[in-house]
Amino acid sequence: MFLVTGATGNVGGELARALAEAGQPVRALTRSGSGKPLPDGVAQATGDLNQPASLRAALTGVRGLFLYPGYQDLAGTLAEARRAGVRHVVLLSGSSAASGDLGNAVSRYMIESETAVRDSGLTWTILRAFGFMSNTLQWIPQLQAGDLVRAPFAGVPVAVIDPQDIAAVAAAALTSPRHEGRVYTLSGPEALRPADRARILGEVLGRDLRFEAQPDDEARAEMSASMPAAYVAAFFDFYVTGTLDESGVRPDVAEVAGRAPRTFRQWAQAHAGLF
Repeated sequence: MFLVTGATGNVGGELARALAEAGQPVRALTRSGSGKPLPDGVAQATGDLNQPASLRAALTGVRGLFLYPGYQDLAGTLAEARRAGVRHVVLLSGSSAASGDLGNAVSRYMIESETAVRDSGLTWTILRAFGFMSNTLQWIPQLQAGDLVRAPFAGVPVAVIDPQDIAAVAAAALTSPRHEGRVYTLSGPEALRPADRARILGEVLGRDLRFEAQPDDEARAEMSASMPAAYVAAFFDFYVTGTLDESGVRPDVAEVAGRAPRTFRQWAQAHAGLF
């Protein structure tokens, strides 16, 4: 049995589906048992990752565990997993963890989560993913209002990755021991600026989308309304100061999943209906 946390999210949902379609027994962890429907063949369990003791029933019989970073007591969750007989954990992390910069709030929670996994007594695989193609879904309200896309950090190229490709690597890491103790850095096949994504999305949708760079001061104010100040500072450190470079294309998806990562155009075609 494999337990997938975040199974109603972009990566966890794709992973639960991939495991089920491969005939693997998979259980999805949700906090309350409600929410988006789960893929066919996926069982449901409830528990709160901020309360490790609540996970005991969900962890029963589990061999492999997929985790997101940043929970309050990840070490406690991993201790519960070890006591339940879990053997292997796959952690979704971010590429900024490689910096070792504990002064950046986003990097810090990635680094601390990776440390907890390494110290857990379980075998592990860490997936350091670049920016997600699915972040483009944040543009939906703008596209419902018109053909103008405004986005921050317009000059920053990122080799964005399809969550489906992250899930493919996670599935391989859960089901094969050859990935134990490995850290994979996962990118898409090409570096794109926000304007590039807007152009490709417009072509897929058959719309003449226009792109406009959002000024930094406006972006800071907008982000500050929805996230802690330390995280806003972290993203400005990444993309304005320039401490994070996710423009390089990495080979890890192809090497682990046995196929090339999907392009942004393929992602846009698969999700066009959401726009």
